[in-house]
Amino acid sequence: MADLNGRVLAGKILVKPEEAKEKTEGGIIIPEVAKEKLSKGKVILVGEAKKDEVMDVKVGDSVFYGKFSGIRLPMNDVNYLLMTQDDILFIEE
Repeated sequence: MADLNGRVLAGKILVKPEEAKEKTEGGIIIPEVAKEKLSKGKVILVGEAKKDEVMDVKVGDSVFYGKFSGIRLPMNDVNYLLMTQDDILFIEE
């Protein structure tokens, strides 16, 4: 799914955040400073489960996470987020 050279460690998840909208439904262009930071993204990589843990998140899941969750990892001109499964609030089905 992702063209990344590497892997995430046990209990970690790599998420590609969803981009903020450029325009409203009415066609109004939203300036960069007014764009709301979304807390939604797609799971790109999932590490193995830690001991006594089940990984409920899988590659390709659309997830919602806390506003300040994860650590920003810029790779291949994309700002990914590295987080734990505990940072995920909701998995969209």
